[in-house]
Amino acid sequence: MPYASINPYTSELVRSFADATDAEVAIAIDQAHAAFQTWKHTSFAVRATVMRAAAGLLRSQCDDYARLLTLEMGKLLAEARAEVALAADIFDYYAQHAEALLAPQPLPVASADEGQAMLVHEPLGVLLAIEPWNFPYYQIARIIAPQLSAGNTMLLKHASNVPQSAAAFERLMRDAGLPAGAFQNLYATRAQIEAILNDPRVHGVALTGSEAAGAVVAAQAGKALKKSTMELGGADAFVVLADADLDKTVKWAVFGRHWNGGQVCVSSKRMIIVDAVYDAFAERYASGVAALRAGDPFDAATTLAPLSSRAAADEIRDKIRQAVVFGATATEVGPPVPAGGAFVQPTILSNLGADNPARHWEFFGPVSMLFRAADEADAVRIANDTPFGLGGSVFTADTARGVEVAKQIATGMVFINHPTMVKADLPFGGIGRSGYGRELIGLGIKEFVNHKLIDVVDIDAPF
Repeated sequence: MPYASINPYTSELVRSFADATDAEVAIAIDQAHAAFQTWKHTSFAVRATVMRAAAGLLRSQCDDYARLLTLEMGKLLAEARAEVALAADIFDYYAQHAEALLAPQPLPVASADEGQAMLVHEPLGVLLAIEPWNFPYYQIARIIAPQLSAGNTMLLKHASNVPQSAAAFERLMRDAGLPAGAFQNLYATRAQIEAILNDPRVHGVALTGSEAAGAVVAAQAGKALKKSTMELGGADAFVVLADADLDKTVKWAVFGRHWNGGQVCVSSKRMIIVDAVYDAFAERYASGVAALRAGDPFDAATTLAPLSSRAAADEIRDKIRQAVVFGATATEVGPPVPAGGAFVQPTILSNLGADNPARHWEFFGPVSMLFRAADEADAVRIANDTPFGLGGSVFTADTARGVEVAKQIATGMVFINHPTMVKADLPFGGIGRSGYGRELIGLGIKEFVNHKLIDVVDIDAPF
């Protein structure tokens, strides 16, 4: 796809960009590798200064950065401001903690003959980040903040519909004082991605995106023997037990499913409600969804954003039609959404039988799947009946019981009495078709470093 900013609300082409040439890609790798030779030896204190400067620029220019997000992918302006703030928090987190997270680690040894052993954590080199459009800044920040703090250098291939957001982050890091070449945005083609991964100076790739894209890039990285992390799709379970506070739970359910227009890998896509409260929940949930107002994402009164593109909206509507063909009931909710722009009418899918393949799909938009569970054990069974394993929620008045239920759900993250959230100081990642690897905190910064053993052994020690 060409790199182009198209306003999802008006369908206006704002600006387009030419694909990178092969020569430009080659030069970028040269520059990233050259920058690494110096950056890997730069002190944590200096790196932290750059991270703090980036955070400060994001906060001082928050409205400018936020408006660009809303223009390119249709995010509500308030949500765009929150994303800018989250990206700033991530930079600050690594400015404060990177050195401690990567400090040499003494190892306990069984005997003195094994010497004084320790692990040191050294940067690998040039890394490639392939990022999606739904959180254009946050997705970049959560990979470059830890990896630049670790001493690596970065190349970015962003989604084709947010090219201005990608360029804005390249300028941000330059203005924050990052050395030239250490972080570069490339409007790369798919063929160039494989060429980048095959370059011996490139040591890994982090991808956030679809299962299909992840499978291709993971295979390319594997063939090139390069480290990879994959954050792919999700169909988070939102489990409601019989003792849950229904009024508060429903409010979180409506928000958890529809923030960012429902285009979130960790949004609450599958509502799993025990039979005792199913009917009450379903009625209140439908009323809550009906109260959403679709419109101009720059208007503070709008509570439901358009999707990122007309193509994305068409894909969701087609998946709804397929789900109905397979036996599901589709109920459109709320006032009609605007005819122009990339809107989808909020829809609730129910009666998704065991033989309906749609129950295993990810609907990346304002579509909710409701499941009636016979009891708590059945709710866990339904929650685990998915190829995905990213996040999830359990709502209950008995939080200790909620933790025990959470332990039974096969996923990377589970929150009690809250939809899956993203914060600078919480790890992020999943299992199954949701990918592998972790981002943020210490887990994220250690994904792309060499965990080197150094052992000081007495020369007379036996082998």
